[in-house]
Amino acid sequence: MLHITGRIHYPRKGVSTMEQTRHPLMRPDDGDAFRQALRSVQRRTDVPLAFGGRLVDGALRLSEFRGARTTGLRGLNVLPGAGLGGYVVAHGRPAGVNDYESARAITHDYDRPVLGEGIRSVVAAPVTVDGSVRGVLYGAVRAVLPLGDRATEALMEASRGLAEELAVRDEVDRRMKLLQAAAIDEPVQGRDQVTAEEVRELHTEFRSIAQAMDDTELRDRLRQACERLAHLGTGRKTDTISPLTPRELDVLAQVALGCSNAETGRRLSLVPETVKAYLRSAMRKLGVHSRHEAVVAARRQGLLP
Repeated sequence: MLHITGRIHYPRKGVSTMEQTRHPLMRPDDGDAFRQALRSVQRRTDVPLAFGGRLVDGALRLSEFRGARTTGLRGLNVLPGAGLGGYVVAHGRPAGVNDYESARAITHDYDRPVLGEGIRSVVAAPVTVDGSVRGVLYGAVRAVLPLGDRATEALMEASRGLAEELAVRDEVDRRMKLLQAAAIDEPVQGRDQVTAEEVRELHTEFRSIAQAMDDTELRDRLRQACERLAHLGTGRKTDTISPLTPRELDVLAQVALGCSNAETGRRLSLVPETVKAYLRSAMRKLGVHSRHEAVVAARRQGLLP
C-alpha cells in the first residue's frame, strides 16, 4: 500500500529535465551534498540503507549509497512515474510503501535490483528547489516493518536541508555569471554591461553568501572570487595579503554601499556595537579616521571594488 508521508510543503510541482550545470570555478560536485544528507539521515535514525540521486536528462539517476550490499541499484535511471522514486519525481511529494514486493500502488519496473538489495519497506522524499524536483532521497529497511515517524521526519528534514544547499549553490552560479560578465574587457553584443555600482553590490552579496555557508571549500572559493572582483580594473595582483580580516571586510563592504551601522548589523546578523568595533579596527589598520576614508583606502588597496 502506498502512503503519502507527512504534510511537507513543496512550492510547485515540476521536474528538472537536465542535471544542474557545474560552474568550473565555483561549484563543487553536488554529489557531496547528497552524501552529507544521507549521512545525516543515518546519524539520526537506525535505517540501515539510505540512498539517492539527482535528476539527469529527465531521469532520476541513483548514485549515492550508504549501507548497500549490492551494486544493482548503482547508476540506475528511474523514469518519472516508474517505481516509488518515479512516483515521487512525478508528483513532487514524499511517499513510501510498507512492503515493496506486494505494493500495488506503484509500478515494478525495477524489481530485480530493488529485491536483489533486499529492500522491503522504503520511504522516499523529493529534493525540490524553486518548484522543480532535483533529486530524491530514500530510506529503507530489509524487513516488512513500517518506517516510523522518526525515520520519515529525518528523511524529510534532510531533503529540505539539501534543497536549501542546492539553492545557495544555484545563486552562487548565477552571480558568478555576472562576475564573469564584469571581468570581460571587450563589450559583448547583446549583453548589458555591469556598472561599477552593480559590481560593488555583487561583491557585497558574495561576501554575505560566503559568510552564511557551511561548506568550507565553497566558502573559501567564493571569498577568492570576491578578491578577484575587488581587483577588477585596479591592475593589482589578486594574491595581495589583506590587512583586514574577512569579517572586517564584510562590514566595510556594507558601509561602502551606504549602509548604516544598524543596517549593516541586520544584514550580517551583528549588533551595532560589534559593527562599530569592526569598523574601528578596520580604520586603525588602514590608517584613517572616518568611515568614508576607510572605504576609499580599501578601494585604493584593491580590497573593495
